[in-house]
This record gives sequence, C-alpha cells and structure tokens, in this order.
Amino acid sequence: MEWFEWMARPEGWISLLTLTFLEVVLGIDNIIFISIQASHLPPDQQPKARKVGLLAALVTRILLLMGLAWMVKLTKPLFELSFFGFLSEPHGISGRDLILLIGGLFLIWKSTHEIHKKLEGDEHGDDNKKGTVTFSSVIIQIMMLDIVFSLDSVITAVGMVKEVPIMVCAVIIAMIVMLIFNNAISDFIHKHPTLKMLALSFLLLVGFVLIAEGWHLHIPKGYIYFAMAFSFGVEMLNMRLRDKAKAAPARAPHG
Repeated sequence: MEWFEWMARPEGWISLLTLTFLEVVLGIDNIIFISIQASHLPPDQQPKARKVGLLAALVTRILLLMGLAWMVKLTKPLFELSFFGFLSEPHGISGRDLILLIGGLFLIWKSTHEIHKKLEGDEHGDDNKKGTVTFSSVIIQIMMLDIVFSLDSVITAVGMVKEVPIMVCAVIIAMIVMLIFNNAISDFIHKHPTLKMLALSFLLLVGFVLIAEGWHLHIPKGYIYFAMAFSFGVEMLNMRLRDKAKAAPARAPHG
C-alpha cells in the first residue's frame, strides 16, 4: 500500500486517532520525568530542556519505527537464566527485556533519589553546590529514559497498526500535543509540591512495571493508568479542600 492510500479509507483515520490518543497517554510519564529532570536547572533553561527532551523522544520513536526489522530482532532471546532450579525452565532474556529491566531500575533509583531529597528538604542544594547539574547532563538522562519510553510506545504502535505512515503521523501529532501542553503540565506539577511527590510515585510505579514487563510479567496498562487517574483525582480534591480551608479565615466574621 502506498503511503497516501490510507488517507482515503475511514479505518485509516480511526486508527490514526486511536493511536494518537494512546501515544499521548503513554507519553504522560515521559513528560513527568522530563519536567522533574528539567527542574534541577536554572528557571531560564527549563523550558528549553523540556522541548529538547520531547524532540529527542520524537526522533527516537521515529528511528525505532523506521527500524522495524531491528525491533523484531530485539524480541529474540540473547541468553537464558535458570536461577539454579528456582524456575521450572530457563528464562530467555531478549534485547528488549534488557532495555526494560535497565530502564526500570534506573527509573526506580531516580524516583527514590528525588523523593529522598524532597523528604530531606534538600531538593537542589547538594547538586548545585557540587556543580554536577548541567544542561547536558540533564539532557543525557532524559534521552536515556526516552529510549525506554519510546520502546513501549513503538511496541504499542506496531501492535495496533500495520502501516508505518500511520504510526509516524500518530507519533508526530502526539508529540506536537505534548509540546504544546508540556509547559503547562510542568508548571502545574511544580506549583503544587504534593503533586510533584505524586508524580514521583507514578514514576516509581512505572519503574516496577518496566521491570515486570522485562521479566515477561504482563501488567495491563489500563490498571496502571486508572490508578494514576484515581490518585490524581483524590489529590485534586485534597488541593481544593486545602484552598477552601485557607480561604475560610478570610471570610470569617470579625468580632
């Protein structure tokens, strides 16, 4: 099928809209990680870091889509683990599994480190004193996780649609949407400290899910995103309740 033929078919547009929506949903955790990483930079560099991070994610996704033959090889086992009889049969580990396992471990370490700094009340001090937080170091860490998140995104695309042009268009449209709203989402997260802690908890959960996926333990994404949406809804109610409590003394009658 030629690249433009899908435009004349209703199912092509339905596939494009559905896949675009899923790509946006799958990109939320990517935005959260990028915004948290960018927050370590001076305020004037943060928007640039977020844009560079998302553009790097777009390039990574498109390159993976263009290399579908290479993607297929990633699912072939590279070696097997037996764990000295604890498993009934050897467990094959593929290149994809390795990427997910390493990415999950990195995400858990990074989220735990960020949570520890917030609880200790030293969110920026140590890094800035040592001069270790630079624009390039933040971008490198973002790009490392972009590979993991992009792998998940591309696998979803390949599983839903067969036409590569639809996949590429969906990824590009989803990234445009995220580029438009990423500053608003990041500002909203950093404006409310409890939401930032919730976002870190989400990333911690995503890290465990990546490790489970790397170990071939499939966890339906619907459960994960429902838990995230439910927790976010509860936190929004808590924020409204706190705002109402702060406004109450101002409305109280004097005397």
